[in-house]
Amino acid sequence: MTNFFKGINYQKKIKRIFDIINSLFLLILFSPISLITALAIIIDSDGPILADVPERIGEKGKKFKMYKFRSMITNAHFLLRKDQRFKKLFNEYKKSSYKLKNDPRITKVGKFIRKHSFDEIPQLINVLKGEMSIVGPRAYYPDELENQLAEYPKTKKLVNKVLSVKPGVTGLWQVSGRSEVNFDKRIAIDADYVNNISLWKDLQIIFKTPFIMVSGKGAI
Repeated sequence: MTNFFKGINYQKKIKRIFDIINSLFLLILFSPISLITALAIIIDSDGPILADVPERIGEKGKKFKMYKFRSMITNAHFLLRKDQRFKKLFNEYKKSSYKLKNDPRITKVGKFIRKHSFDEIPQLINVLKGEMSIVGPRAYYPDELENQLAEYPKTKKLVNKVLSVKPGVTGLWQVSGRSEVNFDKRIAIDADYVNNISLWKDLQIIFKTPFIMVSGKGAI
């Protein structure tokens, strides 16, 4: 019976049911926070409630639209990559493993919701759609993954391992340092999760996640 909840049996037979039940429960639980967050975004800055970002890479390399509350100025993703005013910032972004500690694109409300991961709540819709899981590896932008692979070519096998499963709303790397962890270490952490996937591992990560959300540890 114990083996049934480990590895491929859990991943294919139980994890999807687990995801649907938990995402529905969490959407209801976080509905007041979601409403307040949406209103705060509307009041704080011009633009849509949800982030206007490109697709990310999911299971088996399939691209999908990840839902997140907007925490930045409108068109922030495009501006960073194409606007000459952000050229220096973009170079810093790439050098720091695609994370910025002082990002001028982040709004006042955005800074708060990113710190406490409230911007991630809409991803529960992705879980219901079957594009994501409650627990899983981080989902990357295509250009980010391409450039990180060029910088860390030895991680290719680890990346392939990570892309063999659905990305998660939370995951092992998120509760092990979040943005303080560079790509090579981050991908190794997520690959380790995939190699040892189990119900018990998922429950451990889920139980740790609220503390990370409240403390804002490692957030940018």
